[in-house]
Amino acid sequence: MLLTDTCQQFVLPLLFKNKMMDQNNLDKIIERSLEIRKKYHELEIQQNGSEWTLEQDALAYLTDAGLVGRNVMSHEKTWSKQNSEAELEHKLGENIWWLIVLADRTGIDIKEALNKFLTKTENLF
Repeated sequence: MLLTDTCQQFVLPLLFKNKMMDQNNLDKIIERSLEIRKKYHELEIQQNGSEWTLEQDALAYLTDAGLVGRNVMSHEKTWSKQNSEAELEHKLGENIWWLIVLADRTGIDIKEALNKFLTKTENLF
């Protein structure tokens, strides 16, 4: 399965679950994502005495990205793992969430970054 096939099968349903994602919906997704991160920061302070650093967030993202790889391998029957379809869907959504969080913490407008990437890549073809 190509990455684009995986995207169509798993990522798009996350983004388009209830209605088409337009600019306002993306803004709402970003808002919800950042609100969830605030709640995790509160939990981190409660458990560890401080919020995770940007570096810790980046490492958590990389860990989850690696789990996407393992779950795709299971999807393709090259790695045996139970419940991988549900976990793949969850981890794809979580990776999008982490990217929103990391962009926010580094002062990058994720919408603008995505738009620039898409425009630049479209112009390659």
